[in-house]
Amino acid sequence: MDFSKVKSVYFIGIGGIGMSALARYFKANGYAVAGYDRAQTVLIDELQKEGIEICFEDELALISDVYKNPLSTLVVYTPAVSLEHEQLCYFSSHSFTIKKRSEVLGLLTCRKKGICVAGTHGKTTISTMVLIC
Repeated sequence: MDFSKVKSVYFIGIGGIGMSALARYFKANGYAVAGYDRAQTVLIDELQKEGIEICFEDELALISDVYKNPLSTLVVYTPAVSLEHEQLCYFSSHSFTIKKRSEVLGLLTCRKKGICVAGTHGKTTISTMVLIC
């Protein structure tokens, strides 16, 4: 995927820990970032304080015009969202580039160096140790 053409990123299901981290990444790297989630949470409050627009109703009218250009907007969704989600259906039927969160993570790790931590136990401890070093 050519990220040089992407100017804005819209997240459907932005409130999860993985999606919110990606939203922060794109915001920190100069992209316009917005999204939808079904409920207000402390994590979403933090994203909004960082300047990320978030709506809580599945309505097309709540998507800002900034995110309605299929040539410059990447749409990221979580499989936890129904494929009948009105916003997701809009993006799908208007030729937007739509990727799952996991696909975007893969694309980003191809472009940059990263340290990945996986496993059943100890991921948080090891991740903290990596950050400290």
